[in-house]
Amino acid sequence: MLRTSIVRLLRVILPLAALALLSVLFLLARKPDPQAAIPYARGAIEELSRSPGIGTPEFTTVTADGAQVTLRAARAVPGGGDSGTARDVTLDWRFRDGLLMLVTAPGAQLEGDGLTLDGGVRMTLSTGWELSAPELQAGIRAGVATAPRSVAVTAPFGELQAGAMRLGPGEGGGKVLELNGGVRLLYRP
Repeated sequence: MLRTSIVRLLRVILPLAALALLSVLFLLARKPDPQAAIPYARGAIEELSRSPGIGTPEFTTVTADGAQVTLRAARAVPGGGDSGTARDVTLDWRFRDGLLMLVTAPGAQLEGDGLTLDGGVRMTLSTGWELSAPELQAGIRAGVATAPRSVAVTAPFGELQAGAMRLGPGEGGGKVLELNGGVRLLYRP
């Protein structure tokens, strides 16, 4: 009988004690400061509202030869018609034959189906080749990437330097990387 009365008493006292604790927590809690909630947002919002553009855009297409091309950027600003500029660009190009080309650049200009990446372009191929050039032009429809100026290449067998580069479809259906314009090879066996 004593145990039953203690249990009945605790069934009333424990919920009342919990209610009292919760009400004390809510009464002692501070009110949130809306100014301190996001201290870094003011400058970014003001900058974004002053200039037109798109934050972190992603564009995906399929070329005429079936390659999948994805373009990502930190910020893009549309121009007139089919043109625009972007900064901090990543170009992911997956060819049908399995070759993967990943290109990063600080800036890019788009005009029609042509894309010019500039500011120090770095290109990595899934075959282990790495290329760097001041500028790279990508013809999205044609499935061709060219570097009209000097190119530095690190290949699995050594290092190359060339005056220009072209990566495009070959005669046998695969992709061909052409280096021309005074090619220099440093072979490392």
